[in-house]
Amino acid sequence: MVIVIETDSCMSYIGISKSTPEIYEKLSKLETFKPSKDVDNLFTQLVRLCIPHSAINIATLPANIQEIRSKLIRLCGEAEGLLEAHFSLILGSFKNPLHHLNIFPYYSNYLKLGRLEYDILNQHYSTTAETPKRVAFVGSGPLPFTSIVLASYHLKDTTFHNYDIDSIVNSMASRLVSADHDLSKRMVFHTANIMDVTHELKDYDVIFLAALVGMNIDEKAKVIQHLAKYMALGSILMLRSAHGARAFLYPVVDPDVLQGFNVLSIFHPDDDVINSVVISRKFLEPVNIDNNYDHLDIGSLMASSCKYCDIQPFNHPLGHMKMIDE
Repeated sequence: MVIVIETDSCMSYIGISKSTPEIYEKLSKLETFKPSKDVDNLFTQLVRLCIPHSAINIATLPANIQEIRSKLIRLCGEAEGLLEAHFSLILGSFKNPLHHLNIFPYYSNYLKLGRLEYDILNQHYSTTAETPKRVAFVGSGPLPFTSIVLASYHLKDTTFHNYDIDSIVNSMASRLVSADHDLSKRMVFHTANIMDVTHELKDYDVIFLAALVGMNIDEKAKVIQHLAKYMALGSILMLRSAHGARAFLYPVVDPDVLQGFNVLSIFHPDDDVINSVVISRKFLEPVNIDNNYDHLDIGSLMASSCKYCDIQPFNHPLGHMKMIDE
């Protein structure tokens, strides 16, 4: 039984429990999730269902809805990957792809998102260095826009190490910066499972963990545990998460899995935003890591008290990245 208090939460729960199985059934019948009218329409319906504010506790949903949620997250991840691969191939056909990034329909949002994440990082990054010298992005994909934007406009002296498990994806991504004299030197691409990367992790001042690295709470917790073991003391870990009904689109990062880290802030979205952002710092002293995640409550994300940061949304159903810091 699901107990709800707020009227909007009740309506959200009814809508989620009724509509998500219907959308999932339609999506599961598609032959491919490559960009097309049918794919865009179905994911647009899903996102519009999940965007309205609600206080839904994902952990209390019935087992059948939990199963649908897990499957939808994986479908969203697959569709997002195919969308990025499609545009990466187009951009890679140009002599200098970086001169044509604006053909990606949502590139302007990455510019705004990069500024937001840079501002957030500035609030919490405190070492003898003014800016981080080495940054890693885990799960960079075929369109490493986060690294490109941060390297181009905000962290101009920083080296970015991009990790992806797929060698073909990395080849597509590296093609985007290969013709640029500056970024080709400061953007490094590693084909590796991050779980196999160990002592190299201590070399990074900041590590970004993509939302789709670790598709459920157990997988995500194992990755975070691995990072906690090998990251440098005092280094920053930035993660993307989800809250409320948006957790039907992306995995949730519960603060309880961040053993070994001090959670600095949790940014939740507002209006038509999807991703939350969790910023944490590895403890300055080593701690014991608990490998048991059975106690985790994936609906327990709590917001910290921060200033408002605003990014205007864009149109693609899987790409709304406007965020506010609660």
